[in-house]
Amino acid sequence: MTNKYLELWMWMIVTSPLLLVLQHWISRHVQTIFLLLTRNADMAILLNQVVFLPGVVLHEVSHWVMARILGVRTMGISVWPKRQNDGSLRLGYVHTKKVDFIRESLIGAAPLLFGCIAVAAIGLKMLDLDQIGLAVIQGDLGDSLIHVLNVFQSADLLIWGYILFACSNTMMPSASDRRAWPLVFGLIFIVGLLLYYFGVLSSIQTAVADIFFEGLRVIATAFTVTIGVDIVVIPIIYAIEWLLWQISSVDHVSLS
Repeated sequence: MTNKYLELWMWMIVTSPLLLVLQHWISRHVQTIFLLLTRNADMAILLNQVVFLPGVVLHEVSHWVMARILGVRTMGISVWPKRQNDGSLRLGYVHTKKVDFIRESLIGAAPLLFGCIAVAAIGLKMLDLDQIGLAVIQGDLGDSLIHVLNVFQSADLLIWGYILFACSNTMMPSASDRRAWPLVFGLIFIVGLLLYYFGVLSSIQTAVADIFFEGLRVIATAFTVTIGVDIVVIPIIYAIEWLLWQISSVDHVSLS
């Protein structure tokens, strides 16, 4: 395995759990903000759904499209929020016919695949965020600041920035989406060992190397863009929530 593959794998291994944590934090605190504003749990859930609606639609449609591609019958799709028994919030769902674990895992992974493509396309093509990353890697702080200013001067920044935020924070597969993944990873590991034993792994790796690398690069780019967006947005969310808590405390004191 060359260094470029190893670097991409290591980056995804490090950032995947970080993205799950960031996604959970953002979802929970955005709900808290709306709860403080409305003092109504149902209204807070509805407003939270509106904020993340572009990402929720992409997430559920990804499940549906992958199921149709794999020939799996779908029995309903929804983007309406629903609170689960464990207290978590399900933003949407796609009901499919029960199938083998390979197709189940592919359907579960669809939001990550489609989401990464969307995030990478918006971040690189619409907002030119790759220029910022390249300048940072090269250690050119001045050039990176110029590119940051160019991004903020974009007429479509608010629109694409919002879509990017909504999609990037809903693309990670849920626990139910990941249910069949351990079996698939185990199967891939066993097949890889067999191919290595019979001496055909290297020829297959050479044939698909470019396609595989481009796929990894898109995912790594999407993860990088998502982390960058979340780093910018989280302090804003925290500040709004803190301010609302202060106002809520003052109201409580005045009422008492």
